[in-house]
Amino acid sequence: MVVGVLRLEMRLHGVQSLKGKRGVVQKLLARCRNRFPASCAEVDHQDLWQRSTLGFAVLSTSEQVVDPILQRIEDEVADSGLVELISCEVEYIHC
Repeated sequence: MVVGVLRLEMRLHGVQSLKGKRGVVQKLLARCRNRFPASCAEVDHQDLWQRSTLGFAVLSTSEQVVDPILQRIEDEVADSGLVELISCEVEYIHC
C-alpha cells in the first residue's frame, strides 16, 4: 500500500480579505474533489489572506498509480488561473 501526499503552497492575487480567500480555496478544493480520487484540505496559512497551502492524499497499491493522479492535481491547480504556485512537495509513504 502506498500513500501519496502532495503539498501545494500558493499565492492568491486579487484577494482582499479572508472571506475572499475562502471562496478561492473552496472553489479549488471542490474542483479537485470532484475530478480526482483524493482527500484534500487547506493545511497551513489559514490566517493569511494572500497565501494558502493545500494538502492532498491518494491511497493505492503502487507509486505508478498514485504519481499521475498527484501530477494531474498539481496541473489542475496551476492551470486554474486563480493562484500562483510557490512550491510543490510530493512524498510517498509505503505501508
